[in-house]
This record gives sequence, C-alpha cells and structure tokens, in this order.
Amino acid sequence: MMKTIQRFLALVGLLSLCLLFIYALQDAPTDENFEKQLINDYNVYALQVPENLSFAGERVPLENPDILERMDRELLVNTYWQSNGLLMFKRAQKYFPIIEPILKKNGVPDDFKYLAVIESGLTNAVSPAGARGVWQIMKATGRENGLEVNDNVDERYHLEKATEVACNYLLKAKEQLGSWTLAAAAYNAGNAGVSRRLREQNVTDYYDLLLGEETGRYLFRIVALKEILSNPDKYGFNFREKDLYSNVPTFKVEVDTAVTDFTKFAEQFGINYKILKLHNPWLREPHLNNKSRKQYYIEIPKEGYYN
Repeated sequence: MMKTIQRFLALVGLLSLCLLFIYALQDAPTDENFEKQLINDYNVYALQVPENLSFAGERVPLENPDILERMDRELLVNTYWQSNGLLMFKRAQKYFPIIEPILKKNGVPDDFKYLAVIESGLTNAVSPAGARGVWQIMKATGRENGLEVNDNVDERYHLEKATEVACNYLLKAKEQLGSWTLAAAAYNAGNAGVSRRLREQNVTDYYDLLLGEETGRYLFRIVALKEILSNPDKYGFNFREKDLYSNVPTFKVEVDTAVTDFTKFAEQFGINYKILKLHNPWLREPHLNNKSRKQYYIEIPKEGYYN
C-alpha cells in the first residue's frame, strides 16, 4: 500500500513539472507577444532626431556625429523628464504672451523665448551666482541696462522690464559675435568669454567650439525645448487647454510717493499682501521707500479672480 502511494505521488510530481515546463514555453517572450506587451506597458523609446532643427533661422548641423549625439541627449533628457515638461507647457501658456511681443518689438527672434525656459523654468529663480528672475539677470547687468536693483525694489523680477534688458544684451552680442547662436551662448558665458574662445580655437561658429559643460549644452537645450514645446503630441505630452496656466487680468495703479504699508495698500483694492506680491514680485519689501518720487506702476488684479 505504501509503495503504491509513493508511486502515485511521484507520478503527480512528474506531471506537475511537465505542465510547468509547457507553461513556461508558452509564456516565453517571443517577438510577437513581446510587441503586443509594448502596446500596454510603460516603455522608454529611442527618439528620432528631426533632420530640420534650427535656432533663430540658423540650421543645426546634424550631419556632424558629435552634434547629433549632443542633440539626441537633450531631446531624451527633456522628453523623459515628464513632470518638468508638463510644467513648461503650463507656464509657457502664461508667460509667452508677455515675452513674445517684446522680442518682436526689439527685432530679436522668437526662438529666444525658449532661452528663458532653460534659464529659469519660467520662474523667478535665484542662481548660486546671484542671477535673478525669469531671465536670470546679474545685478551689474541689470543696473547697466537701467533697472533699479536694491533691497527695496529689484526690477530683475519685473518680467516686461527684464525682457527688454535681455533683448538689449542679445542684440549687442549678435552685433559683436555675428550670429544668433553665438549670442545665445554669450548669454550664458558672456561676450568676452565667447570671443576669447573663438580666437583661441580659430573658429567662427558655435558648433565648432569646444566649451565647458554648461555652455556646451546650452544651445542644444534651447533647441530641444523648442522642439518639444512646439510638438507636444509627438513627444507624448497630453493635456487639455484648461490644464494650462493663464494670466489673471490686471490694471495698473500709478504710484509716485512712498508707500508705508503694502498690506493696507492692497486692502484698498480688495486683495491681500500675498496677492499683491504675486503680481509685483519686483517689490521686495512690505513698503516702498521712493525718496526720489519715481513713478512706479503697480499691477492690481481685476475683481472676481481671487476669493
């Protein structure tokens, strides 16, 4: 009896092993079922670098294998940093309508709005070196271009005025260096720095320069953001118009005296100090000194947009 049971259990074990083997063979990742799984699973794909990429009307020479690899890197990094990418789409909807007409008025190519994207992520960022605002302007550069920069008022945070300064800088760089790509590089490394590298290496084009890591990636990052933000569906970004950020309509209040308390000032217009600062980040303190009786314009949101 015992031997019969042992034989039966051995037979059951053998059959079980056979069935497992057959199941494993059926479930093996053949080319056909692997392709079916790709449709439903999350995957990371190699990207096809477009052949016709350009910046400010200047073609990116992708036939150069080094240029192709560097462009591919920035497209991959920025495509698969999905959370940051979605934020760029959202913020661009809010800030590009302010930036674009200022670029156009000054004769600066529209592509330079993407420079602001890589500089600050379209936020009032502060760099370790002390650059500030959407355009990341240094204190000395701001003052040289007519901005008020002190503890009380810092117009590097004033988007319209800062965009004018950026345009002025870029136009001078283009005149000195000869191309918009070099002007963009100079925004990162300075006119003197780029000019010195051009002389030392005896070249005339950004794509022929050997540069440090940051400036070497700079233009490729701009072009990558231009390509992605111009083609959301192509790069897998899905959103509705209502998902994007928008500007709250405002009106301007002229002030040519000191303001002792911005909390009380804001309350006159049915808002609080926080909302006043959201629309006027260049006001750095809860009061305005204005000893010189300068004329300022303070943005006040129209009624009904904040509780």
